[in-house]
Amino acid sequence: MDEITLEKMSNEYFDVLKELGNIGAGNATTALAQLMQCKVDMAVPQVRLLEFKEMGEMMGGEETIMAGIYLGIEGDITGSIMFLLEKQAARHLVNKLMGMELEGEEFSEMEFSALKEVGNIITGAYLNSLSSLTNLVIYPSVPDLTVDMAGAILSVPAIQFGELGDKMLLIQTQFFDEQVLDGYFILVPDLDSYGRILSALGLA
Repeated sequence: MDEITLEKMSNEYFDVLKELGNIGAGNATTALAQLMQCKVDMAVPQVRLLEFKEMGEMMGGEETIMAGIYLGIEGDITGSIMFLLEKQAARHLVNKLMGMELEGEEFSEMEFSALKEVGNIITGAYLNSLSSLTNLVIYPSVPDLTVDMAGAILSVPAIQFGELGDKMLLIQTQFFDEQVLDGYFILVPDLDSYGRILSALGLA
């Protein structure tokens, strides 16, 4: 098989990734609604291949403060996944989850823990979708949560998986309850795993 890079991906594979985005976001919406015990709607996810700089711009600029949930993945495929949410959206989710209106710049230890759980559930929903589509076994690591500027959070997968090329796959999803929440999901399998995903989907 030729070496796989994101730039060389076929349209067919990109369509499958879009489908993954749709199913994953649908599962994440259902999981969020159950967690918060309220109705949550979802816009059609946007799936894009973007350069590192473009990703920051999509999120309102590299200096935008975001909450980023980062997980390593192991099993039939390896790599990492990340879910990012603007700080205000993260605050809204935590308030809903804890049933109280809390303000303030910093998250308390309890709020941080609640936010990590939200991220865990959302990323789990995407991983389950990928696993169902490919019949591959995927194990997530314990999630790591960071609240920082978008540029700083995004530099982790950019450095770690630079060999895939200059671009990363971004799935942007809007969730609605009484507020619009923009969520950004980044899937970064390592190079060998792209081959396994393609084979599992019958595209290699």
